Amino acid sequence: MTHIFEPLTIGAVTFRNRIAVSPMCQYSSTDGYANDWHLVHLASRAVGGAGIVLTEAAAVEPRGRISPQDLGIWSDGHIEELAKIVKVIHNLGAIAGIQLAHAGRKASTAPPWDGGKILDESKGGWRPVVSSSAISFSEHHPVPEALDIAGIQEIITAFVQAAKRSVQAGFKVIEIHAAHGYLLHQFLSPLSNQRDDEYGGSFENRTRLLREVAHSIRAVLPEGYPLWVRISATDWAENGWDIEQSIALSDKLKSLGVDLIDCSSGGTLPNVKIPYGAGYQTQFASRIRSQANILTGAVGLITTPEQADHIIRTGQADIVLLGRELLRNPYWASYAAKKLGQDKVWPVQYDRAWL
Repeated sequence: MTHIFEPLTIGAVTFRNRIAVSPMCQYSSTDGYANDWHLVHLASRAVGGAGIVLTEAAAVEPRGRISPQDLGIWSDGHIEELAKIVKVIHNLGAIAGIQLAHAGRKASTAPPWDGGKILDESKGGWRPVVSSSAISFSEHHPVPEALDIAGIQEIITAFVQAAKRSVQAGFKVIEIHAAHGYLLHQFLSPLSNQRDDEYGGSFENRTRLLREVAHSIRAVLPEGYPLWVRISATDWAENGWDIEQSIALSDKLKSLGVDLIDCSSGGTLPNVKIPYGAGYQTQFASRIRSQANILTGAVGLITTPEQADHIIRTGQADIVLLGRELLRNPYWASYAAKKLGQDKVWPVQYDRAWL
Protein backbone atom coordinates (compact mmCIF):
# COMPACT_ATOMS: atom_id res chain seq x y z
CA MET A 1 0.00 0.00 0.00
CA THR A 2 1.31 3.45 -0.93
CA HIS A 3 2.34 5.60 2.03
CA ILE A 4 3.56 9.13 2.58
CA PHE A 5 7.26 8.22 2.47
CA GLU A 6 7.07 6.19 -0.72
CA PRO A 7 8.81 7.97 -3.63
CA LEU A 8 6.64 9.44 -6.37
CA THR A 9 7.72 9.71 -9.99
CA ILE A 10 6.01 12.17 -12.31
CA GLY A 11 7.47 12.25 -15.78
CA ALA A 12 11.24 12.47 -15.51
CA VAL A 13 11.24 13.68 -11.89
CA THR A 14 11.22 11.48 -8.78
CA PHE A 15 10.30 12.95 -5.40
CA ARG A 16 11.80 11.23 -2.36
CA ASN A 17 8.46 11.34 -0.54
CA ARG A 18 4.97 12.82 -0.88
CA ILE A 19 5.36 15.76 1.49
CA ALA A 20 5.32 19.16 -0.21
CA VAL A 21 6.00 22.62 1.12
CA SER A 22 2.90 24.55 0.12
CA PRO A 23 3.48 27.98 -1.48
CA MET A 24 3.47 30.54 1.33
CA CYS A 25 3.87 34.26 0.64
CA GLN A 26 6.73 35.80 2.60
CA TYR A 27 6.28 39.44 1.57
CA SER A 28 10.04 39.89 1.87
CA SER A 29 11.25 40.83 -1.63
CA THR A 30 12.39 44.11 -3.10
CA ASP A 31 11.43 44.56 -6.76
CA GLY A 32 10.62 40.84 -6.91
CA TYR A 33 14.12 39.63 -6.05
CA ALA A 34 14.73 36.60 -3.85
CA ASN A 35 17.18 37.12 -1.02
CA ASP A 36 18.75 35.43 2.01
CA TRP A 37 15.36 35.14 3.73
CA HIS A 38 13.99 33.04 0.89
CA LEU A 39 17.12 30.89 0.81
CA VAL A 40 16.96 30.08 4.53
CA HIS A 41 13.16 29.69 4.55
CA LEU A 42 13.03 27.24 1.63
CA ALA A 43 16.29 25.38 2.22
CA SER A 44 15.44 24.69 5.87
CA ARG A 45 12.35 22.75 4.76
CA ALA A 46 14.52 20.68 2.43
CA VAL A 47 16.90 20.01 5.32
CA GLY A 48 13.86 18.99 7.36
CA GLY A 49 13.01 16.22 4.91
CA ALA A 50 10.26 17.52 2.64
CA GLY A 51 10.27 15.92 -0.80
CA ILE A 52 8.96 18.91 -2.74
CA VAL A 53 9.73 22.54 -1.90
CA LEU A 54 7.55 25.07 -3.69
CA THR A 55 8.28 28.78 -3.65
CA GLU A 56 5.65 31.30 -2.74
CA ALA A 57 3.61 32.82 -5.57
CA ALA A 58 6.04 34.44 -8.00
CA ALA A 59 4.43 37.26 -9.97
CA VAL A 60 4.71 37.00 -13.76
CA GLU A 61 4.52 40.78 -14.12
CA PRO A 62 4.89 43.70 -11.66
CA ARG A 63 1.18 44.55 -11.57
CA GLY A 64 0.48 40.90 -10.78
CA ARG A 65 1.97 41.14 -7.31
CA ILE A 66 -0.26 40.93 -4.26
CA SER A 67 2.02 43.39 -2.50
CA PRO A 68 5.10 45.41 -3.47
CA GLN A 69 7.11 42.89 -1.41
CA ASP A 70 6.08 39.82 -3.44
CA LEU A 71 8.53 37.49 -5.12
CA GLY A 72 8.71 37.96 -8.89
CA ILE A 73 9.96 36.31 -12.05
CA TRP A 74 9.04 38.88 -14.68
CA SER A 75 12.67 39.77 -15.39
CA ASP A 76 15.76 37.82 -16.41
CA GLY A 77 17.44 39.56 -13.49
CA HIS A 78 15.40 37.45 -11.08
CA ILE A 79 16.94 34.20 -12.30
CA GLU A 80 20.32 34.38 -10.58
CA GLU A 81 19.14 34.53 -6.95
CA LEU A 82 16.44 31.92 -7.55
CA ALA A 83 19.00 29.61 -9.13
CA LYS A 84 21.11 29.72 -5.96
CA ILE A 85 18.12 28.61 -3.91
CA VAL A 86 17.23 25.84 -6.35
CA LYS A 87 20.78 24.48 -6.25
CA VAL A 88 20.73 24.27 -2.44
CA ILE A 89 17.33 22.56 -2.37
CA HIS A 90 18.43 19.97 -4.93
CA ASN A 91 21.73 19.35 -3.13
CA LEU A 92 19.69 18.58 -0.01
CA GLY A 93 17.72 15.87 -1.80
CA ALA A 94 14.41 17.67 -2.34
CA ILE A 95 12.90 18.88 -5.62
CA ALA A 96 12.42 22.62 -6.15
CA GLY A 97 9.24 23.93 -7.70
CA ILE A 98 7.91 27.40 -8.37
CA GLN A 99 4.37 28.74 -8.36
CA LEU A 100 3.64 31.26 -11.13
CA ALA A 101 0.94 33.77 -10.30
CA HIS A 102 -0.93 36.95 -11.10
CA ALA A 103 -3.05 38.63 -8.41
CA GLY A 104 -5.41 40.43 -10.78
CA ARG A 105 -7.98 42.52 -8.88
CA LYS A 106 -6.48 41.48 -5.52
CA ALA A 107 -3.18 43.24 -6.27
CA SER A 108 -1.60 46.34 -4.73
CA THR A 109 -2.07 45.62 -1.03
CA ALA A 110 0.12 45.96 2.03
CA PRO A 111 1.64 42.86 3.70
CA PRO A 112 -0.66 41.26 6.28
CA TRP A 113 1.42 42.50 9.23
CA ASP A 114 0.78 46.04 7.94
CA GLY A 115 -2.95 45.41 7.80
CA GLY A 116 -3.22 44.13 4.23
CA LYS A 117 -4.92 47.35 3.19
CA ILE A 118 -5.16 48.62 -0.38
CA LEU A 119 -2.14 50.72 -1.26
CA ASP A 120 -2.43 54.03 -3.06
CA GLU A 121 0.18 54.84 -5.66
CA SER A 122 1.71 57.35 -3.25
CA LYS A 123 2.43 54.47 -0.87
CA GLY A 124 3.92 52.03 -3.36
CA GLY A 125 0.74 50.68 -4.90
CA TRP A 126 -0.23 50.79 -8.56
CA ARG A 127 -3.15 51.37 -10.87
CA PRO A 128 -4.84 49.98 -12.76
CA VAL A 129 -5.31 46.54 -11.33
CA VAL A 130 -6.77 44.16 -13.89
CA SER A 131 -9.30 41.35 -13.96
CA SER A 132 -11.69 39.43 -16.14
CA SER A 133 -14.41 42.04 -15.56
CA ALA A 134 -14.67 45.48 -13.99
CA ILE A 135 -15.90 44.10 -10.65
CA SER A 136 -14.01 44.90 -7.46
CA PHE A 137 -13.15 42.24 -4.89
CA SER A 138 -14.78 44.26 -2.13
CA GLU A 139 -16.02 47.76 -1.44
CA HIS A 140 -12.55 48.60 -0.18
CA HIS A 141 -10.79 47.44 -3.35
CA PRO A 142 -10.45 49.49 -6.53
CA VAL A 143 -12.60 48.62 -9.53
CA PRO A 144 -10.26 46.70 -11.85
CA GLU A 145 -9.77 47.31 -15.53
CA ALA A 146 -11.27 44.47 -17.58
CA LEU A 147 -8.59 42.96 -19.79
CA ASP A 148 -9.22 43.22 -23.51
CA ILE A 149 -8.15 40.47 -25.91
CA ALA A 150 -4.73 42.03 -26.45
CA GLY A 151 -4.27 42.28 -22.69
CA ILE A 152 -5.22 38.63 -22.25
CA GLN A 153 -2.60 37.63 -24.79
CA GLU A 154 -0.03 39.67 -22.86
CA ILE A 155 -0.93 37.74 -19.71
CA ILE A 156 -0.42 34.41 -21.50
CA THR A 157 2.95 35.62 -22.79
CA ALA A 158 3.95 36.74 -19.29
CA PHE A 159 3.21 33.28 -17.88
CA VAL A 160 5.15 31.59 -20.68
CA GLN A 161 8.19 33.83 -20.27
CA ALA A 162 8.08 33.25 -16.51
CA ALA A 163 8.04 29.50 -17.11
CA LYS A 164 11.09 29.77 -19.38
CA ARG A 165 12.95 31.73 -16.70
CA SER A 166 11.93 29.15 -14.11
CA VAL A 167 13.53 26.40 -16.18
CA GLN A 168 16.67 28.52 -16.58
CA ALA A 169 16.80 28.88 -12.79
CA GLY A 170 16.68 25.09 -12.46
CA PHE A 171 13.17 24.50 -11.14
CA LYS A 172 11.88 21.05 -12.06
CA VAL A 173 8.21 21.63 -11.19
CA ILE A 174 6.07 24.49 -12.45
CA GLU A 175 2.76 25.20 -10.72
CA ILE A 176 0.21 27.58 -12.25
CA HIS A 177 -1.71 29.47 -9.57
CA ALA A 178 -5.38 29.48 -10.59
CA ALA A 179 -6.86 29.57 -7.08
CA HIS A 180 -7.70 31.86 -4.15
CA GLY A 181 -9.46 34.52 -6.16
CA TYR A 182 -6.40 35.60 -8.14
CA LEU A 183 -6.46 36.44 -11.84
CA LEU A 184 -6.87 33.01 -13.45
CA HIS A 185 -9.51 32.11 -10.86
CA GLN A 186 -11.22 35.44 -11.60
CA PHE A 187 -11.76 34.17 -15.14
CA LEU A 188 -13.00 30.78 -13.95
CA SER A 189 -15.66 31.95 -11.52
CA PRO A 190 -18.99 33.34 -12.81
CA LEU A 191 -19.04 35.54 -9.70
CA SER A 192 -16.07 37.55 -10.97
CA ASN A 193 -16.30 36.91 -14.72
CA GLN A 194 -19.23 38.58 -16.44
CA ARG A 195 -17.70 38.92 -19.89
CA ASP A 196 -19.72 38.38 -23.05
CA ASP A 197 -16.86 37.41 -25.36
CA GLU A 198 -14.95 34.15 -25.89
CA TYR A 199 -13.47 34.42 -22.37
CA GLY A 200 -16.76 34.69 -20.50
CA GLY A 201 -20.18 33.18 -20.08
CA SER A 202 -20.03 29.43 -20.66
CA PHE A 203 -17.80 26.97 -18.81
CA GLU A 204 -15.80 26.51 -22.00
CA ASN A 205 -15.19 30.23 -22.28
CA ARG A 206 -14.46 30.90 -18.62
CA THR A 207 -11.83 28.13 -18.56
CA ARG A 208 -10.26 29.24 -21.84
CA LEU A 209 -7.54 31.47 -20.39
CA LEU A 210 -6.28 28.85 -17.92
CA ARG A 211 -6.32 26.20 -20.62
CA GLU A 212 -4.35 28.46 -22.96
CA VAL A 213 -1.83 29.26 -20.23
CA ALA A 214 -1.40 25.56 -19.40
CA HIS A 215 -1.06 24.55 -23.05
CA SER A 216 1.46 27.32 -23.74
CA ILE A 217 3.59 26.54 -20.68
CA ARG A 218 3.61 22.82 -21.40
CA ALA A 219 4.94 23.62 -24.87
CA VAL A 220 8.06 25.33 -23.46
CA LEU A 221 8.86 22.92 -20.62
CA PRO A 222 11.53 20.26 -21.08
CA GLU A 223 10.08 16.81 -21.68
CA GLY A 224 9.17 15.06 -18.44
CA TYR A 225 9.02 18.19 -16.27
CA PRO A 226 5.89 18.07 -14.08
CA LEU A 227 3.26 20.77 -14.63
CA TRP A 228 0.85 21.37 -11.76
CA VAL A 229 -2.16 23.63 -11.41
CA ARG A 230 -3.53 24.91 -8.12
CA ILE A 231 -7.27 25.52 -8.21
CA SER A 232 -9.93 26.53 -5.75
CA ALA A 233 -12.27 23.58 -6.08
CA THR A 234 -15.20 25.68 -4.86
CA ASP A 235 -15.99 29.33 -4.16
CA TRP A 236 -18.13 28.22 -1.19
CA ALA A 237 -20.81 30.52 -2.63
CA GLU A 238 -24.08 30.05 -4.47
CA ASN A 239 -23.84 30.27 -8.27
CA GLY A 240 -20.06 30.31 -8.07
CA TRP A 241 -17.31 27.96 -9.16
CA ASP A 242 -17.86 24.48 -7.71
CA ILE A 243 -16.48 20.96 -7.47
CA GLU A 244 -18.38 19.69 -10.52
CA GLN A 245 -16.79 22.37 -12.70
CA SER A 246 -13.42 21.62 -11.08
CA ILE A 247 -13.68 17.97 -12.05
CA ALA A 248 -14.55 18.89 -15.65
CA LEU A 249 -11.71 21.43 -15.76
CA SER A 250 -9.22 18.91 -14.37
CA ASP A 251 -10.14 16.45 -17.10
CA LYS A 252 -9.47 19.11 -19.74
CA LEU A 253 -6.18 20.13 -18.13
CA LYS A 254 -5.03 16.51 -18.07
CA SER A 255 -5.49 16.35 -21.85
CA LEU A 256 -3.26 19.44 -22.15
CA GLY A 257 -0.38 17.81 -20.29
CA VAL A 258 -1.06 18.93 -16.73
CA ASP A 259 0.18 16.24 -14.34
CA LEU A 260 -1.32 17.16 -10.97
CA ILE A 261 -4.14 19.29 -9.55
CA ASP A 262 -3.32 21.01 -6.25
CA CYS A 263 -6.75 21.25 -4.60
CA SER A 264 -7.51 24.27 -2.45
CA SER A 265 -10.69 26.37 -2.20
CA GLY A 266 -12.19 29.82 -1.72
CA GLY A 267 -10.87 33.30 -2.33
CA THR A 268 -13.28 34.72 -4.89
CA LEU A 269 -15.43 36.62 -2.39
CA PRO A 270 -14.61 38.11 1.03
CA ASN A 271 -16.40 37.04 4.20
CA VAL A 272 -17.57 33.69 2.83
CA LYS A 273 -18.46 31.11 5.46
CA ILE A 274 -16.07 28.18 5.06
CA PRO A 275 -16.44 24.98 7.14
CA TYR A 276 -12.89 24.89 8.44
CA GLY A 277 -11.73 21.69 10.09
CA ALA A 278 -8.99 19.10 9.92
CA GLY A 279 -8.46 18.12 6.28
CA TYR A 280 -11.58 20.02 5.21
CA GLN A 281 -10.39 20.30 1.60
CA THR A 282 -9.19 16.72 1.16
CA GLN A 283 -12.62 15.75 -0.18
CA PHE A 284 -11.90 17.82 -3.30
CA ALA A 285 -8.58 16.11 -3.98
CA SER A 286 -10.28 12.75 -3.59
CA ARG A 287 -13.14 13.49 -5.97
CA ILE A 288 -10.95 15.04 -8.65
CA ARG A 289 -8.48 12.16 -8.40
CA SER A 290 -11.15 9.52 -8.85
CA GLN A 291 -13.45 11.26 -11.32
CA ALA A 292 -10.91 13.07 -13.53
CA ASN A 293 -8.31 10.29 -13.18
CA ILE A 294 -5.45 12.70 -12.50
CA LEU A 295 -2.90 13.01 -9.71
CA THR A 296 -3.94 15.37 -6.94
CA GLY A 297 -2.48 17.19 -3.97
CA ALA A 298 -4.38 17.67 -0.71
CA VAL A 299 -3.98 20.85 1.32
CA GLY A 300 -5.69 22.52 4.26
CA LEU A 301 -5.29 21.90 8.01
CA ILE A 302 -3.20 18.78 7.55
CA THR A 303 -1.16 18.69 10.72
CA THR A 304 -0.33 15.22 12.07
CA PRO A 305 1.79 12.47 10.50
CA GLU A 306 -1.03 9.98 10.95
CA GLN A 307 -3.53 12.25 9.19
CA ALA A 308 -1.20 12.93 6.27
CA ASP A 309 -0.28 9.28 5.88
CA HIS A 310 -3.96 8.26 6.00
CA ILE A 311 -4.73 10.59 3.08
CA ILE A 312 -2.09 8.87 0.95
CA ARG A 313 -2.78 5.31 2.10
CA THR A 314 -6.50 5.59 1.40
CA GLY A 315 -5.94 6.99 -2.09
CA GLN A 316 -7.49 10.39 -1.45
CA ALA A 317 -4.47 12.20 -2.92
CA ASP A 318 -0.97 11.55 -4.22
CA ILE A 319 0.82 14.23 -2.23
CA VAL A 320 0.05 16.35 0.81
CA LEU A 321 0.97 20.03 0.90
CA LEU A 322 1.62 21.55 4.30
CA GLY A 323 1.76 25.28 5.03
CA ARG A 324 1.31 26.49 8.58
CA GLU A 325 2.54 23.22 10.08
CA LEU A 326 5.83 23.58 8.20
CA LEU A 327 6.11 27.18 9.37
CA ARG A 328 5.79 25.95 12.94
CA ASN A 329 8.19 23.05 12.39
CA PRO A 330 10.54 23.00 9.37
CA TYR A 331 11.54 19.45 10.39
CA TRP A 332 8.00 18.10 10.34
CA ALA A 333 8.90 15.48 7.71
CA SER A 334 11.73 14.14 9.88
CA TYR A 335 9.41 14.03 12.89
CA ALA A 336 6.76 12.25 10.80
CA ALA A 337 9.25 9.62 9.61
CA LYS A 338 10.23 8.87 13.19
CA LYS A 339 6.59 8.77 14.32
CA LEU A 340 5.53 6.46 11.50
CA GLY A 341 8.53 4.14 11.76
CA GLN A 342 9.90 5.01 8.33
CA ASP A 343 13.51 5.39 7.23
CA LYS A 344 15.09 8.65 8.35
CA VAL A 345 14.86 11.62 6.03
CA TRP A 346 16.98 14.09 7.99
CA PRO A 347 20.67 14.70 7.18
CA VAL A 348 23.40 12.71 8.96
CA GLN A 349 24.47 15.88 10.76
CA TYR A 350 21.18 15.71 12.70
CA ASP A 351 21.21 11.99 13.54
CA ARG A 352 21.83 12.62 17.24
CA ALA A 353 18.56 14.58 17.48
CA TRP A 354 16.61 11.34 17.57
CA LEU A 355 18.79 9.39 19.98
